[in-house]
Amino acid sequence: MSLPFANVKRSRKLENTIFASIILFAYQMIFVERDSVLMILFNDALVFGAGYFWYLYLSEFVNKKINSPLTVILNAGILNAVLFFSIAISSTFVEGSQFQALKGNFIFLMFSIFVLFVFICVIGYIFSTFKGLTFLRQKTESSKYFNTLITFLIIASFTKTIVLLDSDLEFVHNTFFVVTILLIAINSIKVSWIAFLVKKQKIYLLIIAVVLSVLFGLNYALFLEESIIVTALNHFSPAFTTFISLIMIYGAIYFGIIFFTALFHLPTAEAFDRKAEEVTTLMDLTKLITRVFDFKELAETITTITTKICNSDSAWLVTKNDDKFELNSVFNIGYVEAEKITNYVLTKFNYKIDEVLTLDNSSIKVEIKNDIRTFNFRSLGVAPLRVHNRTNGFLFVARKKEMAFDDDDNKAIGAFGDYAAVALENALLIEENIEKERLEKELDVAREVQKKILPNVTPQFENLNVESLFIPAFEVGGDYYDFFELPKDKLGFVIADVSGKGIQAAFIMAEVKGIFESLSKLIESPKELLIKANEILKESLEKKSFVTAVYGVVNLNTGVVNFSRVGHNSVMICRDSVVEHFTPPGIGLGLDYGEKFTNTIKELEIKLNYNDIFILYTDGIPESQNANHEEFGYKRFEKVITRNCNKGLRVLSNEIIKEVSTFSKDCSQHDDITLVLFKWKLNNKISGDN
Repeated sequence: MSLPFANVKRSRKLENTIFASIILFAYQMIFVERDSVLMILFNDALVFGAGYFWYLYLSEFVNKKINSPLTVILNAGILNAVLFFSIAISSTFVEGSQFQALKGNFIFLMFSIFVLFVFICVIGYIFSTFKGLTFLRQKTESSKYFNTLITFLIIASFTKTIVLLDSDLEFVHNTFFVVTILLIAINSIKVSWIAFLVKKQKIYLLIIAVVLSVLFGLNYALFLEESIIVTALNHFSPAFTTFISLIMIYGAIYFGIIFFTALFHLPTAEAFDRKAEEVTTLMDLTKLITRVFDFKELAETITTITTKICNSDSAWLVTKNDDKFELNSVFNIGYVEAEKITNYVLTKFNYKIDEVLTLDNSSIKVEIKNDIRTFNFRSLGVAPLRVHNRTNGFLFVARKKEMAFDDDDNKAIGAFGDYAAVALENALLIEENIEKERLEKELDVAREVQKKILPNVTPQFENLNVESLFIPAFEVGGDYYDFFELPKDKLGFVIADVSGKGIQAAFIMAEVKGIFESLSKLIESPKELLIKANEILKESLEKKSFVTAVYGVVNLNTGVVNFSRVGHNSVMICRDSVVEHFTPPGIGLGLDYGEKFTNTIKELEIKLNYNDIFILYTDGIPESQNANHEEFGYKRFEKVITRNCNKGLRVLSNEIIKEVSTFSKDCSQHDDITLVLFKWKLNNKISGDN
């Protein structure tokens, strides 16, 4: 949306660059010989002036690609290589001393001017690259260091001209030259953008850094020797020649530091600290959505957090109310100023901002109490608060510092805008006394997620029938079961119960699913798998949370079942109409992370016989209560199993749930119910498997 303004600025920069170049060319043509001190210094000023405009113009092209730093570095390296080969080849044809005799030759005059302009353009691009890389991914103000470096670069360059006029002042030039190199070293360590490269890019950067560091060093060495190009540049502007030499030193130091920095970052190439911080903040904001329901408090929190994470100077939030936009919260800016700026921006874009909008170098003039005030922003970001394809407001973020918002900042602003939209919508719904409807929508989403987590299809095999059932006590629950087809004709199975109920338990259940699904492919032993799962959960389970589970593996050819239990209900086997309980020792996941857990857990092996039923369940069945708070219990559970064990698994499953529902019909379900049944169909005696 800001393209027309950008095109106008680019056009003006090009006009200024051409005008400055014409003045420099005319001066070089008219005043071939410059005898006075004033003319020499004026000539140097014209050269640097033209270079400055070329630098401004070329910076546009560098800034467009600065978020792909390897591309920009490669372009600068190619230009530097061109300079190297130009100087090296030219020195083989004409020695620098021979140029003195040719200074009056018109062809050589034109050649020299051409060389001057080529170097101005190339050095302008290279210097733009250094500046872009210095500020890339920087989240702290560092312009004062770079501006100090620019100042000393210019002073060190001009003192070279003064030394040629008065050799007694050479110590002045040497002093500024050394200080400039120190400033170059200080600015060269600002390479935080390397941390955001992937491993492959860092390896590629290592190679480029070595080549460019050597190349810049060789170019500096060539400028110390006499050649036609160096002599031509010295003739037109000794100050500019010194500036080029310093840029070559800059390049050698900078890419040397890049090499070692990239090398040290390789072990953690895939770690993006800033990404982690953004994700953590968004997670905290997600928790905030469920805890803070006061609209004003929530709006103020959003603007405060957005300002901190986006490293901006101020932020404010406006929402739509009866087709009018009103200011709800501000941070580090006055209400009147924020309201005036909001009206200016929204009117400018006709209130149609459907995605994150960034305005760079914005100068906004507004009238406040009959006084025209101007607000200058380096970057002004606007994120729409969209819910259900409807814009309910805007989140404004402003930065007055030199660095503009980059792509990551824009994504962060957009993410906070999305979260703010949802959060504020929820808060408004609660204030409007429709909390129940809002919660039902959230739980619908959670229920769908849980349905996707649990198996869609119960697996069936020739020798083994399987049946499963899950009934959550609330919209979502903390029970979990799953099946894993393993190599060597084996089937892994798990049933688990997360402490607590509702959404929190469901989220833990989702994490447990990922752990078991991953470990089942790596670890065959149920005992070892549960030990490893306990170690992983140490990083995510809260102190008050734990998980009970049974994990096992059944051999589909032999009927041998190996399983371990961690704090879960006993495993039941119905054999010849008799129910037997198996309760191998083991404490719940998350209750202990030391030797106690490892030493307690045991692995049990059972061989299933023909028509044996292997039963897994959660405590929602035996602990179901009636109106008198009497529990369903294990005896009733065993009776319904023995009565129906000769029937199909689906019939057995339905009868169990029917009995539980009838028993607790006068009392609401208070815990999730999960039931998993296995029935062994291979007659081991007939098959010869004893």
